[in-house]
Amino acid sequence: MVVIVIPARYQSQRFPGKPLAGLRGATGISKSLIRRSWEAGCKVQGVARVIVATDDERIFEHAKGFGAEVVMTSAQAINGTERCAEVAERFDDETLIVNLQGDAPLTPPEFVSAVINAMNGDEMATPVLRCDAQALHRLREDRRQGRVGGTTAVVTPSNRALYFSKEVLPYADNLGEDDAVFQHVGLYAYRAETLRRYRAWPVGPLERIEGLEQLRFLENGVDVRCVEVEAKDRVFWEVNNPVDIKRVEKALAEMGVE
Repeated sequence: MVVIVIPARYQSQRFPGKPLAGLRGATGISKSLIRRSWEAGCKVQGVARVIVATDDERIFEHAKGFGAEVVMTSAQAINGTERCAEVAERFDDETLIVNLQGDAPLTPPEFVSAVINAMNGDEMATPVLRCDAQALHRLREDRRQGRVGGTTAVVTPSNRALYFSKEVLPYADNLGEDDAVFQHVGLYAYRAETLRRYRAWPVGPLERIEGLEQLRFLENGVDVRCVEVEAKDRVFWEVNNPVDIKRVEKALAEMGVE
């Protein structure tokens, strides 16, 4: 069984109240970020349930209001993966839990399906996008402006993650024809049993320094399969900062999303 969990918290250093922020689509209709993320999850084929997981009553009531299944999690969860791990306690070890980030409403359903299909005996998988010149320029420009515009992944030839960073890695002024910078897509699939172990591990130095929850898996020896996906001319951008609202609204309008 596959279950999508969308973790959502109200408090955010970079963007407080982010899940309830409105985004206008192609018709001018404004929907909250969490609703647009939930609607993206509902488009994925073969998923048993789509659950919003939050510790905030405002998000809980709002999500219930638009028809989502919502689970209240503890305030002690420090990131989305820990929130997903709490939900995983309700399921057996082999259930696939998909962590669909609540700030990524542009996530195509095929990205989720690709990660689910790649879980062939793996404990965890996550998608990556090969950056074109425009995407790489946006990532670098955000860093120059002191913003975190996205996360990059360093990947082995056998598609295993070596590292994830909020910096643009690997460093390259001039990329060769066969070189690549991969943008990490904020989406994960894990076995419920793997999530239970994650919750028991302490925060390691790399996770603490980078502020990236997936590094806890690498620090504890879990292989993370990276699944390369293709944007197919679709813009993929997360809402990390208030400035990203306009970027995502522009993409929604271009895609014709209501």
